[in-house]
Amino acid sequence: MEIKLNGINVFLTGASRGIGFAIAKLLLESGAKVALHFNKDRRNLDNLLRKGGKGKVFQANLENLSEVKRLFYDVVNEFGRVDVLINNAGIAIDSPIKSEDEKWLKDWEKTLKVNLTSLAFLCKLAINHFEKIEGGRIINISSRAAFRGDTPDYVAYAASKGGIVSLTRSIARGFGKKNIKAFLIAPGFVRTDMAKDFIDKYGEGIALDDIALPKLTEPEDIAPFVVFLASGLADHATGATFDINAASYVH
Repeated sequence: MEIKLNGINVFLTGASRGIGFAIAKLLLESGAKVALHFNKDRRNLDNLLRKGGKGKVFQANLENLSEVKRLFYDVVNEFGRVDVLINNAGIAIDSPIKSEDEKWLKDWEKTLKVNLTSLAFLCKLAINHFEKIEGGRIINISSRAAFRGDTPDYVAYAASKGGIVSLTRSIARGFGKKNIKAFLIAPGFVRTDMAKDFIDKYGEGIALDDIALPKLTEPEDIAPFVVFLASGLADHATGATFDINAASYVH
């Protein structure tokens, strides 16, 4: 079944690489009008838009909450309305538990600010907007690590992704009567630039040995689920988590 998103405005964070870029590409191919967020490098997005599709690129550093707020309203002012918010942006910092206290806390605070606080703020702004336009959808990218934990060097990442789970479920339960839906995607290990540091440190075998399939999950394995949820065809799955981790963790 080919899904068409014509007439749907989507706001996607972390669109310039990895999972976000794969989602952006498929959203544009499906006919959505897409606000494509990036932080440091927009070249991939500019190249993507040259190939066609309705979209515009927006910059913001999600560590800065004033930039997060400006970003949201820039998108709304440009597009007129947002029908779907996809919170994909995230970071993973290698922060050993034996690091100096100040460095460990700095890594922890940065991870939670980018992965959870800015995401929660965007959800808040989106909910207020959705109430005015009588509905909308939020799709939050969490992680397998939210449920089974991560290695000791990435406890901040796991904690931040766990917070996304309870936040999203609370939104689904609290705002469903206002036609606001919220969903979770929980990938396992995905072959992305962000995962390269982990592969370089631990080796690809640690990821391959942990899954049931013969190859690592690719960003293109995640994107179709996101587009499906954005379409409205699965609205009664609001509050649900979709595990995409090659059976490395099934809950």
